[in-house]
Amino acid sequence: MTQTRVYATGRRKTAAARAFLSSGSGQLTVNGKSMEDYFGREMARVIARQSLDGSGLADSVDVRVTVRGGGNGGQAGAIRHAIARALVAYDEAQRGIQRKGGFLTRDAREVERKKVGLHKARKRPQFSKR
Repeated sequence: MTQTRVYATGRRKTAAARAFLSSGSGQLTVNGKSMEDYFGREMARVIARQSLDGSGLADSVDVRVTVRGGGNGGQAGAIRHAIARALVAYDEAQRGIQRKGGFLTRDAREVERKKVGLHKARKRPQFSKR
């Protein structure tokens, strides 16, 4: 642990999160609110905390996150990515743990655009032979 305060960015779909990690007592705030107040769904809270819970440092660091864009799921994934990157910057020994969990890899899946003449990205109008 060479640094006491670190910063990292994480992205998912159209959401971008910035995580500010420092030594502390285990507080996690998102856009100035607690995790429970910000995310209504339990699954989003679980996804956002995955990288922190797997690290073993959940009680010894404070994380302040700002997130913009996207929806609930995308923001939770962006937060997970940002926290994982910040943990590696905070303690290099975390790299193997975060890599094994798959939290350092950017999920590159994006929404496919709608095409002309189609109802959605791939859904075509019903075909009638006669």
